[in-house]
Amino acid sequence: MRKTKRYPVQNMNALWQIYNTVPFWKVMKNFIVIQIARYTPILPMKNWLYRKLLRMEVGEYTAFALMVMPDIMFPEKIKVGKNSVIGYNTTILAHEYLIKEYRIGTVTIGDEVMIGANSTILPGVTIGDHAIVSAGTLVHKDVPAGSFVGGNPMQVKYTKDQVKEREEKLKLE
Repeated sequence: MRKTKRYPVQNMNALWQIYNTVPFWKVMKNFIVIQIARYTPILPMKNWLYRKLLRMEVGEYTAFALMVMPDIMFPEKIKVGKNSVIGYNTTILAHEYLIKEYRIGTVTIGDEVMIGANSTILPGVTIGDHAIVSAGTLVHKDVPAGSFVGGNPMQVKYTKDQVKEREEKLKLE
């Protein structure tokens, strides 16, 4: 189960009430910073933008590939550990606006995590240390540390122990 806080709305759908949730100028500033960072090939500069201007927690040597899209409204709810790779065109959401409610949740990505290109990470999800997320995966629930997951819906393909076994077999070959 994802860890999100739910906020019910009345009358119009939640997205029509967006600026009751988050200030317009915050969204504008975040949009500009994210667009600059998405196209910046200089990783230290990109991480600086995320840390200082968006208040994201980004570990040392973490690499956000080209076109990664962090949450535009609540980037401060994204935490990424050290030495992780976030693949091309991945979307990391900390919010979801629905018809009768909106939800906000922290996304926590551990140390030395590999997230494949074109993945989507939903709010309230934790991805454990050393996990691997296959390209194109919809991460809709927590990912156990050291595991290999993929697909839509996401499924655990290999547990931490199975990943270790596979690595040992490759060393023997």
